[in-house]
Amino acid sequence: MSLRSFSQSIARCKSRLAALGPSRGEKGLQAPHIIAAEAIFALQNELLLFAAVFFAIGMLDEFAVDAVYFWNRLTGGMRTPRVDEHSLARQQLSGMAAVFIPAWKEDAVIGPTLAHALASWPQDELRIYVGCYRNDPHTIASVMAASRGDERVRVVIVGEDGPTSKAHCLNRLYDALRTDEARCGYRAHMVVLHDAEDMIDAAALPLMDFAVWNSDFVQLPVMALPPSDSRWIASHYSDEFAEAHAKVMAVRQHLGAAIPGAGVGCAFARPMLDRLVKDGATGPFPEGSLTEDYELGLEVHALGGKGRYLRVRTNEGRLVATRAYFPDELEQSVRQKTRWTHGIALQGWDRLGWGGSLAQRWMTLRDRRGPLAAILLLIAYVTMALAMAMHLAADMGLVSPQKTSPVLGALLLVTFVGLAWRLFLRAVFTGREYGLKQGLLAIPRVVVSNIITIMSGRRALAAYLRTLRGAPVVWDKTSHRAHPALAALKERAA
Repeated sequence: MSLRSFSQSIARCKSRLAALGPSRGEKGLQAPHIIAAEAIFALQNELLLFAAVFFAIGMLDEFAVDAVYFWNRLTGGMRTPRVDEHSLARQQLSGMAAVFIPAWKEDAVIGPTLAHALASWPQDELRIYVGCYRNDPHTIASVMAASRGDERVRVVIVGEDGPTSKAHCLNRLYDALRTDEARCGYRAHMVVLHDAEDMIDAAALPLMDFAVWNSDFVQLPVMALPPSDSRWIASHYSDEFAEAHAKVMAVRQHLGAAIPGAGVGCAFARPMLDRLVKDGATGPFPEGSLTEDYELGLEVHALGGKGRYLRVRTNEGRLVATRAYFPDELEQSVRQKTRWTHGIALQGWDRLGWGGSLAQRWMTLRDRRGPLAAILLLIAYVTMALAMAMHLAADMGLVSPQKTSPVLGALLLVTFVGLAWRLFLRAVFTGREYGLKQGLLAIPRVVVSNIITIMSGRRALAAYLRTLRGAPVVWDKTSHRAHPALAALKERAA
C-alpha cells in the first residue's frame, strides 16, 4: 500500500467515526482505542472474576486444613515425639527388612547411596534389592563396587532392556524376594522403598520396623535439601515438602484419610504387599501408573489396611527423614512435576475414582487439583499483565480509568489476604527446617513454583491425551546428583 492510499484510508475512517455521532466522533482517532480498551477491560474483569472465585474457594480449603492443624497442635494432638537415636541404632530388627531400590542409569549416585545405607544400617536382617537393567552395565558395575561383597546386597537384573517403568522394575524385585523366601524358608517382615539418590537416616529402619507391627503402611517425611548453587529451582522443593510433610500429611492422618506413598522412606507390611497383588498382575506395583507409590498408599486404605505417617525427631532435634537433592534445572523439574501431575491428578481419576469417606474425598480432591491450579495461575498472570497495561495506558491518557465492581473487589481482597497468609505459613514451615534465610527466600520462590506448575500442567495434559491414544507408560525419570556427604564416600572409595 502506498503512502497516499494509506492517507486516504485514514481519512475514510475519520469520516465514518464522525458519522457515529458526537459521543465517538468528537474523539476522532481515540474511539478505536476506547473500544479496544473497553473490550480488554471486560475480558480482564471476566478472567479476574473466574480466577478470584476459584482462588477464594482454594483459600477456604487451605484455611480448613490450617484450622485442623493448628487446633490439634494447640490441644496436643499433633505433637512430634522424640526418640533416642543411639538406642535405636543398637536395636536389632524384628524380622527381615527388604529394601527395594529400582535403578536405571544411576551409576553417578547409586554407589554412594548403597555405601551409606550399609554403614548406617548394620543390622544383619537387612537385605537391599537393587533392580538394574541388562542394558545398563555402568549402574550394575557401580552397585557391585559399592557392595564390596556384602551379602546383604542382592543385584536383580531385569530381563528386558530399560527403561520399562518404575513399577515394572519394582515388581521384578518383588518376584526376586519371593524366590529368596521360598528357597531359604524365611519371610520378610517388611518391604521398604527407596530411590537411588536417597540419603537414608540411621534411625529410619528401626523406626519403621517397630511401626509396621501396628500398621500396614508407614511413610516417613521427605526433606528436599536446598543446594547452595540452586536457590530457586531445586530449593522450591524444600518449601513445598516442608509444609506438606509437616502439616498436610499430619492432617490427613488425623482425619483418617489415606496416607499416600512418597516412593521413598516408606514401608509395607509383608502380608499387605501380597494383598495388593491384583488378579492377573505380575506384582503389587501397578505397571500402568506413573505414580505407583502414591497409588499404593491409597490402595492400602481402600483394602481396609492402616496407613501411618510417622513424623519423629531425635532428642537433639533432627527430623528423622529421607534427605535428597531434587532437580536443579528447569527442564528436569518440569519433567518430574509433569509425571506427578499426570499420575496423581489425571491417571488417578481414571484408575482410583472418588471412593472413600468424606475426608478421603476431600483429600483426593486436593491431590487432583494440579491441572486446575495451573489454569488458574496462568489466568492470574495474564490478568496481571493486562492490568499493568491498562494502568499504563490510563497514565498516558490513552484510555479512561475503569472501576472494578464491588463484588470483584471483595473477592480480590479475600484472595490477597489469603495469599499473604499462605506466604507467611510457607516461610514459617521452611524456616523451621532450613533456617531464617531459606524461610525468607521461600516467599519469592512461590513464583518459581507457580511457573513450574503452569508448565508441567500443560505437559501433563498433553501426555495424558497421548496415553488415551495408546502411548505406553515408560519410566520418564529425572537425573539426580548425590548429597555431598555421599559424594565424599564415593571419593574415599575411589
